[in-house]
Amino acid sequence: MRVASWNVNSIRAREAHVRAWLEREKPEVLFLQEIKCEEPAFPREGFAALGYQAEVVGQKSYNGVAALARVPLRVVERSLPGLSEADAAAARYLEVEAGGTRLVGLYLPNGNSGGAEGYAAKLRWMEALRDHLAGLLAAEVPLAVLGDFNVCPTEADLAPGVLGADDALVRPESRAAFRALIWLGLTDALRALTPEGPLWTFWDYQAGAWPRDRGLRIDHALLSPTLAERLAEARVERDERGREKASDHAPILVGW
Repeated sequence: MRVASWNVNSIRAREAHVRAWLEREKPEVLFLQEIKCEEPAFPREGFAALGYQAEVVGQKSYNGVAALARVPLRVVERSLPGLSEADAAAARYLEVEAGGTRLVGLYLPNGNSGGAEGYAAKLRWMEALRDHLAGLLAAEVPLAVLGDFNVCPTEADLAPGVLGADDALVRPESRAAFRALIWLGLTDALRALTPEGPLWTFWDYQAGAWPRDRGLRIDHALLSPTLAERLAEARVERDERGREKASDHAPILVGW
């Protein structure tokens, strides 16, 4: 199975990019983040023409996640279990089952807006995610978790000087919360196959970040042991960031 993730920064602006990439790569499942539309406005027809069904958790103008699948797919959760009603209000989580494997697509809060409470909400979200994934792993469910985590796990995951030490993506508490996910027994698929060197998934639209290759690694794919031992590919499709009117993120792709 090949599964991918892509923060598209508006699916209506990036539909042609996504369709062209799907035609070329043909993953079984593609998770999308920041679709920025409610479910009725999602362009299902174009993806259906390629053989992909769409499951959508939408929100007007902000956030929003979706799964495109060319294999039978069952929705398990449309929001992250364990969150308060307020923390779960944003459309950030979609959990499905395909081919006997549990697949999670997520868009984790950035944490830089909303002051201290905004950052606290990010950490609450990560704690709820850890608790939920711990239950799935304890039940020995084959599991892959993909998406925009809005965390640079280490200093090797951002170009020097791109972010200040107080940025929510690199604060010690954010990195500790990410490590807590790994310590559950999950494998960081991208780093498993490319353990060293730049592996950016995001380049800001500002300050010439793309032409200067001043990026971040904030999109991740975490695999349970049964999938990690079969990991065959894990890469960033960085050429997509260089296309005209591209998203500021590139897709990531894993296969086992």
